[in-house]
Amino acid sequence: MNGFIHRFFRLKENNTTIRTEFIGGLTTFMTMSYIIFVQPAILSVAGMDKGAVMVATCVSSAIATLLMGLLAKYPVALAPAMGHNIFFAVIVCGTMGYSWQVALGAVFISGMIFIFLSVVGVWEALVEAVPDSLKHAIAVGIGLLIALIGLEYGGLVVGTPGVLVGIGNLTSKPVILVLFGVVCTSVLMALRVPGAILLGIIATALAGIPAGVVKYHGFLSAPPSLAPTIFKLDILGALNLGLLTVIFTFFFLDLFDTMGTLIGVSGPAGFLKKGKLPRVNQAMFSDAVGTVGGALLGTSTVTSYIESTTGIAQGAKTGLANVFTSILFMAALFFSPLVEMIGGEYMHEGLALHPVIAPPLIIVGCLMMTCVSFIPWKDITEAIPAFLTIIIMPFTVSITEGIAFGFISYSVLKLVTGKGKQVHWIIYAFSILFVFRYLLK
Repeated sequence: MNGFIHRFFRLKENNTTIRTEFIGGLTTFMTMSYIIFVQPAILSVAGMDKGAVMVATCVSSAIATLLMGLLAKYPVALAPAMGHNIFFAVIVCGTMGYSWQVALGAVFISGMIFIFLSVVGVWEALVEAVPDSLKHAIAVGIGLLIALIGLEYGGLVVGTPGVLVGIGNLTSKPVILVLFGVVCTSVLMALRVPGAILLGIIATALAGIPAGVVKYHGFLSAPPSLAPTIFKLDILGALNLGLLTVIFTFFFLDLFDTMGTLIGVSGPAGFLKKGKLPRVNQAMFSDAVGTVGGALLGTSTVTSYIESTTGIAQGAKTGLANVFTSILFMAALFFSPLVEMIGGEYMHEGLALHPVIAPPLIIVGCLMMTCVSFIPWKDITEAIPAFLTIIIMPFTVSITEGIAFGFISYSVLKLVTGKGKQVHWIIYAFSILFVFRYLLK
């Protein structure tokens, strides 16, 4: 069995070990485990059963993550997407007034379209069409977005009237814990201690218990029933003409969030080969199956997670890390109290913080900055689109918006400078779609 694992994932060729992949998979799981508890809280706004959504989240994440590991063989984990779940619960079910069953039907249809395009094999051409400067910019933008999320989760950055954001209360217990985690992890990394990010997470969690920031909820618990949501989607209801824009939005967000994450994660990790991402169709297929499976089980769009960069930073290089992450998602059904201790919320001054997972996100944001040196800053037609891609992502908290600004500005600048032939027609096509998307908002 050990020999098969080495051969299947080509561990020796990738200069990694089973132990390294396990640490990477565990680290990724711990930094994204918050979704197990955040997802039910958000979808419950639409009237969905919290316990069933938690189970659906764990199972769909496990399936999609395992497929990514076995088919695409990348250490990129998947789970229901933040942002997409807000659109599902607040906009589609709240503002637009559709039932959650119909909304799940729309997610299912968008996922089926995704599966079809993955089988046809269009994604490799799309990734190859993205200019190298924008590929690097996407990685840097995602790094800043990860860092911003970490700063917000840690209470270091808070909403401030007049200037949007400002510094948090540096003397509060959760912020002090986060700063301790950042310093601890940084020191371990500087000393080249194996598993530094994982050890930093554990140290932060342990330090948070006596401080009252991290609460021990127990060890084992029985999984809730999936009955309230499984197979309750309304596909026929979602085929209503009024939902075409909803289906398109679900598809569009999934497409560019996934593509952006794969490109952003792959660049610093060395997965890109001459601007191409091998097995990208398999990666997108895994994402699509996760979305379809999630809709059948009872959760919103499943997509690739930028938190996977924490596991990659710990040395994960193959899909074996995903196998471990997938197993941990299933184990979370029984060990949810323990998982909640790591990824759970801590309410402070009206803010829902995640002090334990904030430090690794801040650290990984730093690690992803290296790609900025590969952008040709002296060429304005490359530099401005790259800059817009980088800066829009964290400021809008959206990968898709960053890609949109990058694509549109790249197309315009190349056209007006007589370099239009340098732009792939796919980039022009999506630039036009992005423009129409903004005009129709």
